[in-house]
Amino acid sequence: MKYGIIILAGVAAAILLAVLCRAVFIRLVDLRIAAYQSDLMEKHCEEVENMYRQMRGWRHDYKHHIQTMKAHLMLEQYQELDDYLSELDTDLTKVDTVLKTGNVRIDAVLNSKLAVAQEKGIRVNAKAIVPDKLKVNEVDLCVIVGNLLDNAMEACAGTAKEKQFIRIYMEALKGQLYIYASNSMADRINKVGGHYLSTKSGNHGFGLMRIDRVVKKYSGYINRQHEEGVFATEIMLPLL
Repeated sequence: MKYGIIILAGVAAAILLAVLCRAVFIRLVDLRIAAYQSDLMEKHCEEVENMYRQMRGWRHDYKHHIQTMKAHLMLEQYQELDDYLSELDTDLTKVDTVLKTGNVRIDAVLNSKLAVAQEKGIRVNAKAIVPDKLKVNEVDLCVIVGNLLDNAMEACAGTAKEKQFIRIYMEALKGQLYIYASNSMADRINKVGGHYLSTKSGNHGFGLMRIDRVVKKYSGYINRQHEEGVFATEIMLPLL
């Protein structure tokens, strides 16, 4: 009888310990997610501030250009005015880096993230065309694109300034939405059980997990690989 009571007590203690461990684990995950969301909010604020800085710069330049053209016109310097307009046209072509994918929400995410990357001095090469009809929810697609670029900027931060780059490409391909992103990275890489982990302190790959969940939700395909200082991600999502 005593042994039965002891066994039951042991089983109860083991169950209680398992419940407590599960509760602690869930609490830790919640804290990690909260920290990750806080980090995302900080990045969002940085992106908005960067866009405001650009808008103020454009406004200042606009006034300057108008004043210069008025001065040439007032002095009847028509050739000088024509030359100035030609130079201005060339400059506008060079600085017009705004991506127009065909989808307003994706435009907003891509342009805000890439603007931050350029502000950090990261070389950016981007081409994106989003089809009118998507099986993937636009919010889910924004999650993928936003996290891809956040992870890319994080990886670039660990490399020499002159080596930092981000490339992103999106286009419909054989009934699939093909997304490709690559970036510079340090030699150090965290990989456990075939899965890549974030190198950022306190962030154990929540961005990567969110991407994976969206891809799985739509039965898509994802492939990550790295070699010689470059990290690349390929994603394919069904369009129909």
